Amino acid sequence: MIKAILVFNNAGKPRLTKFFARYPEEDQQQIIRETFQLVSKREGDVCNFLESGTALLASLDYKLVYRHYATLYFVFCVDSSESDLGILDLIQVFVESLDKCFENVCELDLIFHVDKVHYIINEMVMGGMVLETSIREIVEGYHAQLKYEKDDRGGAAAHAVRAGVASAPTRAVAAFNSVKQTVHQKF
Repeated sequence: MIKAILVFNNAGKPRLTKFFARYPEEDQQQIIRETFQLVSKREGDVCNFLESGTALLASLDYKLVYRHYATLYFVFCVDSSESDLGILDLIQVFVESLDKCFENVCELDLIFHVDKVHYIINEMVMGGMVLETSIREIVEGYHAQLKYEKDDRGGAAAHAVRAGVASAPTRAVAAFNSVKQTVHQKF
């Protein structure tokens, strides 16, 4: 089971965090700090797996699976029941899905479109369980969510415009009467 998905840059700034297990805020911050310290000091030619990475998680049977792409570390904290290579492949699917959805994804996309990144994660993983590994299906689900969001906003906006137009004559008459009364009071 996946316990957390963490993405942070080379400086250790978290760009995306999603915990599937409940931890107090202080523990989450400690996990992020310790995970970055462990992963960032590793050489590029070593394996991408760490057994029971952080001190907080050491008492539990967890491991860290990560990939380093350009300026970002993608880290999945998983329990021992997950396949290391399967999670490594899931990270690759996540990154490729981001790339297809944002067309050459960069760190700024993760910062300014965090809601859309969560759409992608939610297409892949729910409650710590892997749902989908097909990039095509993930991207289609992402675009369907964007379409739904656009239609929902468009429908609300159209309703507001129709309501505004329908009440426009009433407002115009009220404004005219208000001006008329003001003019009469001055003379």
